[in-house]
Amino acid sequence: MKPRLNAALIALALSGFPAGAQQGQLDASEPLFTVMAALNCAGFDAEAKSPSNSPLRAEVVRAVEARNPPVLAELKKFYDEHRRDDAAQEVSQYISYALILGDAPLFKPKMSGQNTPPDALALSGLDQLLARFYEEAGIAELWKRSQPAFEQVIARYHEPVTQAVFDANTYLKNPTSGFRGKRFQIYIDLLAPPNQIHTRSYGDDYYVVITSSAETKVNEIRAAYLHYLLDPLSMRYAANWEKKKALGDFAQASPILDEAYKTDFVLLGGMCLTKAVHARLSPAPRRQALVDQAMREGFILTDYFYQALPAYEKQDQAMRLYLPVMIDGINLEKEDQRIAKIDFVSQREVHKIKPPAPPPPPEVSGIEKEVQAAEALYEKRDLPAAKEAYRKIAQSSAPKPVHARAYYGLARIAALEKNPELSEQLFQRTLELEPEPGVKAWAHVYLGRLSQAAQEPAEARKQYDAALAVSGASEAAVNAARKGLASMAGPRDN
Repeated sequence: MKPRLNAALIALALSGFPAGAQQGQLDASEPLFTVMAALNCAGFDAEAKSPSNSPLRAEVVRAVEARNPPVLAELKKFYDEHRRDDAAQEVSQYISYALILGDAPLFKPKMSGQNTPPDALALSGLDQLLARFYEEAGIAELWKRSQPAFEQVIARYHEPVTQAVFDANTYLKNPTSGFRGKRFQIYIDLLAPPNQIHTRSYGDDYYVVITSSAETKVNEIRAAYLHYLLDPLSMRYAANWEKKKALGDFAQASPILDEAYKTDFVLLGGMCLTKAVHARLSPAPRRQALVDQAMREGFILTDYFYQALPAYEKQDQAMRLYLPVMIDGINLEKEDQRIAKIDFVSQREVHKIKPPAPPPPPEVSGIEKEVQAAEALYEKRDLPAAKEAYRKIAQSSAPKPVHARAYYGLARIAALEKNPELSEQLFQRTLELEPEPGVKAWAHVYLGRLSQAAQEPAEARKQYDAALAVSGASEAAVNAARKGLASMAGPRDN
């Protein structure tokens, strides 16, 4: 049953995010970007070949390796000294550390001593290496160039996240969307392994970090937002929970329940309520399965709350007022019997994300056949015929990327005909016409070679770096750019 709406809650939807929220609640983080760039460049490569990765992950590594910053050797040593057996735990500790850092370029931790999360504390001292890495690897420029990739993912999440937040606020009948001074922040992380979601609660700040994935993780975000709202609400009624504390003994039998829930019954109760509300907001066919899974993981009151919530939905009080009614309504004997039937699981359910299906092969259009024919003539070194074919394509009404391929062909012919000035002009024209990644990367490589031949090392390095920064560049183009840079080894011109 859907909860009833009122005017205040409808007005709340117009804001999209919690009332009083700061701008950028769905955003990217420069400290997180820097930490993950450093981690990847130091040797972390978990799921590096997954099709769900953002191209930005490999692109940033290539760009940093091309610069070969002096600090990289120290970062690799730091990474080796702090290795974890499990890749998920490894990336998790670096995310925790990134979330407690201040702004670039110094990245001074915002927490110290016993206030620092344990996994982040293990990485103490990394901030000093990060400050050097930020400067030496040109991270400020990479961060700036990466914004379109982040903006694309943020735009993809904005509408469904806005709806998820509205649904949660509506269900809880929330006029304030949380507690004064608290913040709910979602960060998009395109440099971490894909298909992950990390949540952290540090003081008044609740963070959700989403990595690249084919499917949006809106359900997980809604669950995290519910936890952000309901956890402090549960703590408000600690006295009510105290009367039901004996039930917490049953949770001790769960082999996978986090120790924090086993030792803090209020925390456990709040999470049970969160999971029950999340189930009520999920599609009907999935609801009971979500409840059963939560119970088997050790969240022993989820089923009770799930059965109690329909009564809450039919009345007008907000959850912040109605919660003690539900807590007080817990019948110890009845729950004893319910919980005794649970068969606890020994490992958590793994939600597998399907990789994106490969697109069907496109039909070859008439203009594509002309381009392929021109390329065949070029490969045979029938340059007069190839030149004529490329010119015809360049003068056609084809889209810009097709024109770019034609000018790319003409530029290569000019290079073979020992006309470097014309070749350079044609490669530059290629880059102006929205070329495909493969053509764009090779155009930069050729411009690098031309500049190198003209004894312009600064421009040559610029072009080789640009080739390495192209998302989707072919391995051959990347290797050619790296070879070009290697042949110019030595101090860079400023």
